[in-house]
Amino acid sequence: MASRRNAADYAMKLEEFYTEFHHWLITRGPTYISGILIFLIGLWFIRLLKTRMRNRMRNRKVHSSLQPFFLSLTITALYVVLTLSVFSIIGWELSFLSAIIASFGVAAGLALSGTFQNFAGGVLILLLKPFDISDYVVAQGQEGTVMSIQLFYTVIKTVDNRTVIIPNGKLFNEVIVNVNREKVRRLDFELKLGYVVEVDKVKEVIYNAIKSATGILPEPEPLVGVIALEIDGIRFTVRVWVDPGDYLDVKIYLQEKIVKDLRDADIKLPTHHVLPGT
Repeated sequence: MASRRNAADYAMKLEEFYTEFHHWLITRGPTYISGILIFLIGLWFIRLLKTRMRNRMRNRKVHSSLQPFFLSLTITALYVVLTLSVFSIIGWELSFLSAIIASFGVAAGLALSGTFQNFAGGVLILLLKPFDISDYVVAQGQEGTVMSIQLFYTVIKTVDNRTVIIPNGKLFNEVIVNVNREKVRRLDFELKLGYVVEVDKVKEVIYNAIKSATGILPEPEPLVGVIALEIDGIRFTVRVWVDPGDYLDVKIYLQEKIVKDLRDADIKLPTHHVLPGT
């Protein structure tokens, strides 16, 4: 008798389970099936978009350091949106999960604010390109050749062979002088001579020195002339145009050449003045 009663109870419970399952399948089944279908379609769409994004960035020659970042950021965001959308469709409660994510985001933002600033600066530098690899720049009290541009910092090698690492956050928010952006650079300096000199003779000597120098461009034409009349003498200006890479070599050679040629021409140089660079 007991075994028959147990069998009857088991059959009743099994029937109740099938009834409840059938009711759930009718009421909630289509929702879960829709969620699964949307999830599968979303996965296919994300993979397709990933391939197209990679090809588009390659065709548009996006910087190699930015390609994996943009790709990973976009795809991760799409996966999160897809997952949350599916959870919302099938009716799962997300308030607790959203609160955890929001709290974690706030904590991470406060802890990594400086790092995010450097990261944002690196992204902007790579996108806007105020300078590029091998450019000679002056920034943050440093100057030298750009050796590497990373997402968080930029590496510069100075003329005395020092390696300087500058955080991109500070670098992008300050003045940057790109010496190589233009194809030519003006070299100018001044010298002061006494009123006893002949202006035309001084200009002739300087023009001859310019003609003898290598690295000076014919266009724009060099300029030599009197720029100021002062109490203690005449101030001459010398302006020539050179390639940015030849600037220092031409400046040193030309200044030395002018001093020697003026002395050879018996043009007296003042003993209390030097050749100031501008």
